[in-house]
Order: sequence, then structure tokens, then C-alpha cells
Amino acid sequence: MKALITAGGHGTRLRPITNALNKHLIPIANKPMLVYAIEKIVNAGIKDIGIVINPGDKEILKALGAGEKWKAKITYIEQTGGALGLAHVVKIAEPFIGKEPFLFYLGDNIILGEIKKFVEQFKTGDYNCLLALSNVRDPQRFGVPEIRDGRIIKIEEKPSHPKSNFAVTGIYFYDYHVFEAVKNIKPSARGELEISDTHSYLINKGYKVGYNEITGWWKDTGKPSDLLEASQLILSGIKRKIDIDIPNSVEIQGNIIIGENTNISGRTMIRGPVIIGENCVIKNAYIGPYTSIGNSVEIYNAEVENSILLDYVDIDCSVRIVDSILGTNVNILPTHQTLPGGHKLIIGENSVIEL
Repeated sequence: MKALITAGGHGTRLRPITNALNKHLIPIANKPMLVYAIEKIVNAGIKDIGIVINPGDKEILKALGAGEKWKAKITYIEQTGGALGLAHVVKIAEPFIGKEPFLFYLGDNIILGEIKKFVEQFKTGDYNCLLALSNVRDPQRFGVPEIRDGRIIKIEEKPSHPKSNFAVTGIYFYDYHVFEAVKNIKPSARGELEISDTHSYLINKGYKVGYNEITGWWKDTGKPSDLLEASQLILSGIKRKIDIDIPNSVEIQGNIIIGENTNISGRTMIRGPVIIGENCVIKNAYIGPYTSIGNSVEIYNAEVENSILLDYVDIDCSVRIVDSILGTNVNILPTHQTLPGGHKLIIGENSVIEL
């Protein structure tokens, strides 16, 4: 079995963070989200992976290489012609997939559980298509299956009146018949080849389409709030690992990961779950729960909670930063204190903010 991962698009709902960084490389708990997808796929025993990227994209190749780190083989496939839908992604990958069964995995999906059970079900159940479902509170944002007598009879894309509370997640299994489907469906009203129409085609033609529910949580990271929630979910599972000496003036509570060569001093409190990268400086600061801090970050006299800080962020002012995402090289400098306290920030790369 092969795997196909999406890593294209422009992440418009995550701008300005994605103005200078591919959405799929945004770190969640200091690990690019695309790496979570690769790890799940490799853990399921699949080592031949195709990653669909934007034309000319070199960022992802630089970040992931050819797959040696995971003892896998990664092939990069450029999606030419623009964003024409997920079914179009499948269509252009046919030369890579050939006649082999494959897993189609959206690279901006984060899940807790493993996918090995889906692989086994697909192989042993003689399915043409197997869909991973998740029970969600807002199904109108997703493709929604209509299930009757234990069978999927129809799938609607972003319906106004969902027929169930299930969402079709970004984890799909197909055999070669999917290429028949993607070649025969027509573009939707928004001009895209919809993956939901692909599934409806397979159902209507009598192909065997099965499903299973994801255990644990699943998160589609389409918006800044989704990134923060995914970070919370992953950080909730970390274990304490501190590779530095902690002075007596510093108070550590809960599960914390602190990288090498990081200096924490002064009257500082860190309350987990928190992950802090390498070569950071934190002094006279409070780092609250569900915060991820990248490498070479400096924080002085500030409070940070439930936030994601990328590499080389510099904060030196008496402010409280919450529910925020700070891009690479962001600088936050002091000016005057304003009310009410607390600052919610979504800041792009190389910004300078005075608070």
C-alpha cells in the first residue's frame, strides 16, 4: 500500500502566518504538523509516500528530505493548475499510485489514535473505499455522510442541514477504482472536483464503501483557533523532560519539556503542559499552560499562556499574551500600558509590535 499526503494550497484562513510559511509546516508542540501525518502513516506500516505540493515549493523538501528519517521513501508531486479540489489531487497522483491500493491523508489533519486499524479493515474487508469518520459539533463545515442500516448511502459537502453528526475526516482508503470516479465527476459550483462527489460516484456505481470511527480526537487545522486547540490536545499528552539545571528562583509545575541550552532565571514560573525549545532565554516571566515555544526565543518580564511561539520570537515588555500565534522573528517591545489587560495576537513573520 502507498500513501498520498496533501501539502499544497495557500492556507488563506491562517494568514498572515502563512504569508511566509507553508501551512503544513506550522509547528504544533514544536513539530511541523505534516510530520504528524508521516508518523501516523509510517506507524501503520506504509513506507512509500507521495506528497502533493504547490508548484516550485522547496520548503517542504528542505524540511522533510527524501524520508530517510522515517525509513520511508517520499516522492514529491507538484499540483499544477491551481487549487482544483481534493479529487483533482487524487487524479494527478495516478502515475505515482498506479494500480496499488493507497491511503489518502490530508496533511493538515491531526489525530490522537493510530490508523493501523483502518489499514487492516481496508485490507481484510475487500473494500473499494474506506472512510474515517469523526463525531463533530459542527458537521456543516465538512463532508457529511448519510448512514442507513449501517451503510453510507450518500455524502454531502458542507450541507446546510447535515444528515448526521459525523464528518468525513481527511483520512481515506481507496483501490484503483477511485481513478474511474475522479475522471467522471464534474466540477462543483465552486469550480472544484469534490472528494464527496467521488465517494457518491463510488456508492452509486455499487462499489463497496465502508467506514469506521476515529477513536479519540481529530482536528482539522484550518483556522488559528484550530491550531491552538490542536496544540492543547497534543500538549495534554506530553511527559516531563528537562535537559537543563533549574535555579531555586524558578518554579516548575506540571509536565514541561525544556530543550538544551535554554536559560531560565529570575522570578519565573512555568506551569505545564508547556514545551520550550533549545537556546531560549526566559527571565522574570510566567509561562502558562498549553504554550509551545520554539527555538532561540527570548522572553523577559512577560506572561504567555495558551499560545504558539515560532523560532526567534523576542518579547521584552510587561504584558500578558494569551490565545496567540507569533510567527518567526516577531518582536514585541514596550511602550505604554493599555486596558483591558491581555492581548490576542495573530502575527506574521518578521513583524515588530509595540505594546
